[in-house]
Amino acid sequence: MVSEPDSWSLHPQLARDTLPAGDMSLCQLRLMNDANFPWLLLVPRRQNAIEITDLTETDQAQLMREVAQTARALKASTACDKINVAAIGNVVSQLHVHVVARFRSDAAWPKPVWGFAPACAYEDPAREQFVIALRRQLNLASQG
Repeated sequence: MVSEPDSWSLHPQLARDTLPAGDMSLCQLRLMNDANFPWLLLVPRRQNAIEITDLTETDQAQLMREVAQTARALKASTACDKINVAAIGNVVSQLHVHVVARFRSDAAWPKPVWGFAPACAYEDPAREQFVIALRRQLNLASQG
């Protein structure tokens, strides 16, 4: 059984590879620090959750709501052609859901973005503008 958020902590690799973008009801929203692709992660604040099925049914439903909200916000913020959603966890087992904006013109299209190119870190102004736009779309309070 997974535990409540007071004992939750973010996996060190997720902390290294991503930047905080906001907090939703269940999940911490994080921006993959790779400007090659508009790429978000939703990490449920539940300790020991590895699979979606490790969450309670209530948390599973909330996760799907937050995935849908995030996908809509990402699409509205980027005008992308396609949204990819995946919960793979082969490298980092802590449950996290990738929400990636894809464009027919992006370098990896139509292949997956994982491992396609070395990450290109966001520059501060571009990152901040992107995060502000996402927070606005999601009605999240400004943080940080």
